[in-house]
Amino acid sequence: MLLEIREKVHGVFASVILVFMCVLFGLWGIQNYLGGGKEAPIVTVGDKDFFLNDVNQAYQQYVQSLGGMKFDEETLRKQALNKLVRDEVLLQYVGDRKLLISDDTAKDFIKTLDYFKRDGKFDKGLYQSLLSSQGMSSDEFISRIKKALLMEQFQRSIVDSSFITPAEMGGIFKIQNESRDLEYVSVPLKPENQLPDEDQILSYYQQHLDNYQTEEQVSVDYVELSLDTLAAQITPSEEQLKAYYEEQKAQFTSKERRRISHILFAFTKDPAADQLALQRALQAEEALKTKDFATLAKEISDDKQSAKNGGDLGLFNVGVMEKAFEDAAANLKLGEVSAPVKSAFGYHLIKVTELAPGDIKTYDEIKPELIKSYQRAQAENTFNTLGEKLAEVSYENPDNLDAASKVLGVPISKTGLFTHQQGEGIAADEKVRLAAFSEDVLKGTNSEPIEIGGDKLVVLRMQSHLPAASKELKDIKSQVIADWRHDKAQQQAKATAEQIKTELLAGKPLEQLAQGEHLKLEKIKDLKRNSPNLPPQVIQTVFRAPKPQPSHPSAFVVDEPGGGEVVASITAVTTGEMTDADKIKQAMIRKNVETALGRAQFEAVLNALQAKADIVMHPQKQ
Repeated sequence: MLLEIREKVHGVFASVILVFMCVLFGLWGIQNYLGGGKEAPIVTVGDKDFFLNDVNQAYQQYVQSLGGMKFDEETLRKQALNKLVRDEVLLQYVGDRKLLISDDTAKDFIKTLDYFKRDGKFDKGLYQSLLSSQGMSSDEFISRIKKALLMEQFQRSIVDSSFITPAEMGGIFKIQNESRDLEYVSVPLKPENQLPDEDQILSYYQQHLDNYQTEEQVSVDYVELSLDTLAAQITPSEEQLKAYYEEQKAQFTSKERRRISHILFAFTKDPAADQLALQRALQAEEALKTKDFATLAKEISDDKQSAKNGGDLGLFNVGVMEKAFEDAAANLKLGEVSAPVKSAFGYHLIKVTELAPGDIKTYDEIKPELIKSYQRAQAENTFNTLGEKLAEVSYENPDNLDAASKVLGVPISKTGLFTHQQGEGIAADEKVRLAAFSEDVLKGTNSEPIEIGGDKLVVLRMQSHLPAASKELKDIKSQVIADWRHDKAQQQAKATAEQIKTELLAGKPLEQLAQGEHLKLEKIKDLKRNSPNLPPQVIQTVFRAPKPQPSHPSAFVVDEPGGGEVVASITAVTTGEMTDADKIKQAMIRKNVETALGRAQFEAVLNALQAKADIVMHPQKQ
């Protein structure tokens, strides 16, 4: 519970830099050599030109950030281009305002990045090696980092200045905790017994052709660069393995871990609440002389999630909790209970319930694992070098894979047909399917190198393409008839529901209307927004509906997820109040709301800057 809270309240802006770093390292090597050259730019922001490759890179990042959600490619490309423009607008704005980040600040930040750490510490040799392998100087990298930090600094200045008043906080809880009484009837789908005639079948089929399409399919040729394949070609000697073991010994060493339980006594910023929480903790410390820790945690801990398990927070490594909490836990013996420990969340009584001592695996124990690790480490430089060459030759020879096949020394492989949603082999990877159905590949051009699983790169080109097509009516006639009958039943249910609503608004009781349609009247009292009693979309409609007035009842119709309609009438609304539980989590909620408001304000500022910026979209040749 505490770890989840800690992760949510820290690093609001860390994602800004994290995304920037992913862009830098994701685009180095296999794509960094590509430049605009003499091609026409896609868009110009101020004096900065962006070319097709810039947009393609932005698009790929955008797709990956969506985590598998499906959207239209054209829409995504427009959004990716817009983000590229907005980032440049912001960067130019902060530059014009002479906002500065010193070299020392950038260097200090770079030293915190895991990319350049070995055994938990910044490794200058690794840093220089990585930059050198990507053809980038330290000055250029520091310059890029300074730009990212400038943008983050500007965003933070707006978001961190946002605030919400106590009255507004109270309003949030009133809305959140509001309850409503309602009565409703469900109008089910009644089977349609009538069969359509041939003209009706044909007409329905023609009107709903989009529902009766075969899926678009493609098959591709591809070349694959595999880190595992390169690694398998390396045979290390015993001396090399032992030296590697000594270098990497920290990776095979497990630190001491402790299983911790706690009892939390939460408090707000009010000093009186602080003292009250401390007094409760001291009383509980005294009670533990005669009472079991887990039992007491279940009874009185304000961390309700862990309280269910006797206060258990699980087994965790040193370094993941607040320092005061961690220091106390680290000095406890097995079974010992701490004195009250203060953190940002309240006072804690902490108990160590289990100790897992640290351990170092011997060379012989991990030799098979060591061989694989050594092989992959040695193969990585070759993989990066070949990745750059693969990107270069596939770009310079866009109408075939022969040159790429020759550079890698691998044959050209083929896939079977696959769709947007499903494929086998490399087509099981969503990024491959997205590339295969992209506009460039469908036109016959090689794709950019596509990373699969972090250890494979593939470049593909279309082998065959089967566009979506309408299915023959004779093959799906039974399905068309079933769909026609379902639609008829749905239309009838909607008509019945609307008629009930009309009469309800005219003043007739819903109970009487339900009896007339032979429907069961349901009543719910004190319905809350998070209630499981009704489907989410119905609850959302309930709380969006206006409050009932003496001369005007509040009624609405909403679709049921499984078909049919719900006709509901709100009979009473009870304003919410701030509960004791709300008061405990008020600080966290306030921070989240203020951050959300700040981000909205930042978006408004960015929209205004974009509206004033000198942005030129260049028409593209078809």
